[in-house]
Amino acid sequence: MTRAFGPEILDEVYQVILQRKATMPEGSYVAALFDQGWRQIGKKVVEEAGETIIAAAGNDPQRLAEEAADLIFHTLVLLAHSDTDPALVWEELAQRRR
Repeated sequence: MTRAFGPEILDEVYQVILQRKATMPEGSYVAALFDQGWRQIGKKVVEEAGETIIAAAGNDPQRLAEEAADLIFHTLVLLAHSDTDPALVWEELAQRRR
């Protein structure tokens, strides 16, 4: 399997999240988040947003990238939990670029 690199990774990660949602494998972090529900997932999004801001203030590009990845990942989990296709987000972003 060829690994995506660049924006395509978002779709690849989202598909893995959906697979975890469908199978709920024991020991899966994503499955545990789904078990805890949207409130806990939302708390993780807020937590990761705060950590992203702190990383930006620390002027450490690698740490900022790590925290931004956590924020995006947990946002994708929230979208999957809410049965919301990320394509709706991409469409909204496309609308805003005008």
